Amino acid sequence: MPKNKEEWKVYKNIFSEFSLRNLFKLASQGHFEELKSPISIGKEANIFTAEKEDGKLIVVKIYRLENCNFNKMYDYIRADVRYANMKRQKRQIVFAWAQREYRNLMIAREVIKVPTPIAIKDNILLMEYIGDKEVALKLKDDIPKDPKKFFDDVVKNMRKLYKKGLIHGDLSDFNILNHHQKPVFIDFSQGSTTDSANADELLERDVCNVCNFFKRHIDVDEKKTLEEIRKN
Repeated sequence: MPKNKEEWKVYKNIFSEFSLRNLFKLASQGHFEELKSPISIGKEANIFTAEKEDGKLIVVKIYRLENCNFNKMYDYIRADVRYANMKRQKRQIVFAWAQREYRNLMIAREVIKVPTPIAIKDNILLMEYIGDKEVALKLKDDIPKDPKKFFDDVVKNMRKLYKKGLIHGDLSDFNILNHHQKPVFIDFSQGSTTDSANADELLERDVCNVCNFFKRHIDVDEKKTLEEIRKN
């Protein structure tokens, strides 16, 4: 593990000083030894693998503090009843965005397979690594051998979440991993409770996105899929 903050300067061209301090604190707490490889460099967050002392990997998701669409994030999060009193302060919005993903993962993991959240520090979220030697691929990059079975499993997961009071909010072939021919939902920062103001809109969009992907491979009925998820 890097022995002091000076050794973290190797990352100075990648992360802000604030993020570097938080990474150092999380490493100092024993969560990981060092960052390894980038998984995804995005507009909202940068995602890396990190190695623990025992050689096992975890995932480190670092939400950007700059160059984010704060207005869009704020509009989404204030519709969530859990964050109804959120003020329009950029850094606090990012912290809440990361915290919401952590909270949503904690709820989701009770009923479906998701990366288990490990720890959170402001804009940094540590999660379980999903994969073998290589990280599990997204659905868009790894078409299931049996698309019909995989689709049925995805719908079952969406229904389980809905019954638990949660909607993913940004579900698509970009946010579902194909791990040993089983779906693993990821990226829960837009997840909202079913009693939130935009719950119906989010669920209908999730169903539309999922069905549009699988329509390339099998016959699916968007209306019936939505009814299946919502049924008592």
